[in-house]
Amino acid sequence: MDLAFALFERHKELILTLNECLSDTRDILIILDVINILTNKTKQTQLPELFLGQSNAILGEKLLLTQEMIDTTHTYFDRMADGQLMKFMNQNINLDWHPLPHESINQFIENLSDESVPDSTKYISYTCLCDIPSVHIKTRAKLYYLFNIFIEKVLPMIDLSLSPGDSILIDRIQSARNYILSTTKFQLFNDTLVKTRSTSEFCPDIKFDTVKASLGEHPEDTMFYQAYKQSYSNASRAFRRTMDERAWTAVFIGMHSNDGGGPYRDSITRMCAELCSTKLPLFILCPNGRTNSGSNCDRWIPNVFPPNRPIPDEFKNQYRFVGQLMGMAIRTRNLLDVRFPTLLWKQLVQEKVTIEDIEAIDMQSFTIINQMEENIKQVKILNECEDGNVNDDCDYLFSSIMSELTFDVVSSAGQTYELIPGGFHIPITAANFEDYCMRYRQYRINEFHRQIDFIRQGLYSVVPSAYLTLFTASELEEAVCGKGYIDIEMLKRHTYYSSDSETTSHISRFWSVLSEMFSEEQKKLFLIFVWGRSTLPNRDEDFSSSFTIARLETSGNVDDALPKSHTCAFGLDLPPYSTKEIMYERLNYAITYCSSIDNDWTMN
Repeated sequence: MDLAFALFERHKELILTLNECLSDTRDILIILDVINILTNKTKQTQLPELFLGQSNAILGEKLLLTQEMIDTTHTYFDRMADGQLMKFMNQNINLDWHPLPHESINQFIENLSDESVPDSTKYISYTCLCDIPSVHIKTRAKLYYLFNIFIEKVLPMIDLSLSPGDSILIDRIQSARNYILSTTKFQLFNDTLVKTRSTSEFCPDIKFDTVKASLGEHPEDTMFYQAYKQSYSNASRAFRRTMDERAWTAVFIGMHSNDGGGPYRDSITRMCAELCSTKLPLFILCPNGRTNSGSNCDRWIPNVFPPNRPIPDEFKNQYRFVGQLMGMAIRTRNLLDVRFPTLLWKQLVQEKVTIEDIEAIDMQSFTIINQMEENIKQVKILNECEDGNVNDDCDYLFSSIMSELTFDVVSSAGQTYELIPGGFHIPITAANFEDYCMRYRQYRINEFHRQIDFIRQGLYSVVPSAYLTLFTASELEEAVCGKGYIDIEMLKRHTYYSSDSETTSHISRFWSVLSEMFSEEQKKLFLIFVWGRSTLPNRDEDFSSSFTIARLETSGNVDDALPKSHTCAFGLDLPPYSTKEIMYERLNYAITYCSSIDNDWTMN
């Protein structure tokens, strides 16, 4: 009897396990159907019955979702409108790296209007949503939310660390990354950060020769290289710190400062400045920047290496170290002020790089072959109209106008490389033109692939790759670099006045100068002056200390005095200047020229 009972219990366990597996498989198939509907507008919009059937139980009667509502709404949304609605939801739902109660999202959707007319005022910053009736925006938001509830159940069951092409299922889910709410991604990602953090309390010293870094003319003199040589071998473990923890203690040779946080933050700021400069050979200013034309002129791209030769190991490791610094920034929220293009962030999250991404940093990159293709197209059209010989005219076009072109390409760094062996000596003809265009585009799209892949290896050695591959390029960039601008209102919310108040006249002038008269670059310099870092945290809850403003009393004319800062304490001693113009001049002089640091890490 005991044996029979044991077998019966085991049978029940197997049945329960099988039911759970079938349920999980069902949820995965439902997700795939919904992804097909969201990402392919040419397909039918019939949602799985089980998906809609659970909407009432999950969303409640107030947020009822029916197939008829979906069908009506579907016609209003294309990829651009979907993207803007997701952006609106991400920016207006309280983004948090900790579990967000579903009731908060429910409340957000309930508050959306049910009106059958557009609300151009509410969506003034979202041009694709301005003309869509509000009721359809609400319906679409409900669909996204329900999709996210299902995806949240499915994601822990699958291996997101697989490379593109290894799994059709993973590829399909990653193709829908734009439809997954940031809250969903960050909650799952943060759980993996906690599980993989370093438990060691040891914080290694990194010794910096700042004089050598400032005056040296070689890459080996830089702060970046000094940090790389001392910490690269152990960075994959040492950089797995928690929020606001330091990955190292900065020791500035020849100075008597104790690292209470200021030197550490300053070392990161200086390394970032070196990465986006000519001091290091790892990155170069993009072609648009060098010609001062087009957009993204301030973006730095990986340096170019001969396509048929291996990249030297020293460069490979330095690119990996860049990725490790990115991982450290994500974990500790000590953000990096680096200006890399979208194509780099895309490849880091394994998203496909497009021709448009290349043109965004090099507007002339495809001009020649596009013109050549257009010329051939025109020749063919003319010959069709005149019954001429297309091949003869195309051959004449290449031999007369394009006779000097061969199978080579000018790289983003200005060097010329062969597209095939012996390409310098192979002329482009009508017969091989299509092959040339294919190889040209392939080279330009993959020009930085190896370099970025080494950065990715470094990044994934510090943070888990799984849920990171669900981030969009812009989400990863913000996690590493912050918002890209200094939010003065956020800084105000985290300011303590030791002897005055926000309404005191010279304090009001101070905030007016920062918000109205300072450029973004000046705001960054100001942050470096008072805090040793060039970015603010992304969120209010990421502030570990308040910015303190104290009145600086002087014995002479107050308008002649300069402010003082305390980067370890995130503080500013501010003279009560009499006018806004004098406040601007003195602050601007201080942030531009006053960078001698010693003893208590005070800038004078």
